[in-house]
Amino acid sequence: MTINRIVLYYAFTPLTDPDAIRLWQRALCEKLSLRGRVIISKDGINGTVGGELNAVKRYVKATREYPAFKKMDIKWSEGGAEDFPRLSIKVRDEIVSFGAPGELQVDENGVVGGGKHLRPEELHELVESRKASGEEITFFDGRNAFEAQIGKFRDAVVPDVATTQDFKRELDSGKYDHLRDKPVVTYCTGGIRCEVLSSLMVDRGFSEVYQMKGGIVRYGETYGDAGLWEGSLYVFDKRMHMEFSENAKTIGTCVRCQAPTNKFENCSNLNCRHLTLYCSECSADPATLRCPQGCETEGENLS
Repeated sequence: MTINRIVLYYAFTPLTDPDAIRLWQRALCEKLSLRGRVIISKDGINGTVGGELNAVKRYVKATREYPAFKKMDIKWSEGGAEDFPRLSIKVRDEIVSFGAPGELQVDENGVVGGGKHLRPEELHELVESRKASGEEITFFDGRNAFEAQIGKFRDAVVPDVATTQDFKRELDSGKYDHLRDKPVVTYCTGGIRCEVLSSLMVDRGFSEVYQMKGGIVRYGETYGDAGLWEGSLYVFDKRMHMEFSENAKTIGTCVRCQAPTNKFENCSNLNCRHLTLYCSECSADPATLRCPQGCETEGENLS
């Protein structure tokens, strides 16, 4: 029986020749029959790839042999090459698209001036210690708002963003000025978006900013559904979502009938294809697999 796995990783580190890294990564993935997405910039690398377990292990070993990636944190999950449509390896201005390449500062130790990293256990210690002193911790979702529909930290602030590039506008809007002097914990899928988000928040005067080391994935590996996380985790591959245990809550609701669901589907209107939550019954019929208020946008809202 063939065992397959997916790995998720990133590293913020200065790269003098991103295009050479791209060519090397493509050759390596093709040799090992891996598929997925890898983004490279002058500030580092961000990837998620899948394939046969031994091939993925060889990929991780080879990638970590590059000195700048030696300490890169690797997160493993169920899945394989079939969960990705193709292999995509690109060089971009940013390894996560906040539209702020000029603001981010990176050295060999990672992002300069970001939030303080907290391991899952340290996060719980912080929450409990502040609660004992009568102070609340604010969880700040660093993902696109639609991802939070199926899972988020309890009582988290979910900014009104459709893409990561909307965060700068949100932060500059004044909506969150009341949090500037309060403890804020940013979180995202694997930790990479929080690296940039926390640095943008610090730059804008937020005085006590933390970020969850390893993101929701690492927290879920540690506490499953027995901690502060509720629901399913949205993932950017064919799986669409994953759960940390059989006890995961279903917090999403069908856009048509409000039945509990964690399943995103594209609108059946080929001119729309908007990605929305539908229950199994409503998604079974093209007539009900349609935007209930009418189709107003074209293309998916996945960014």
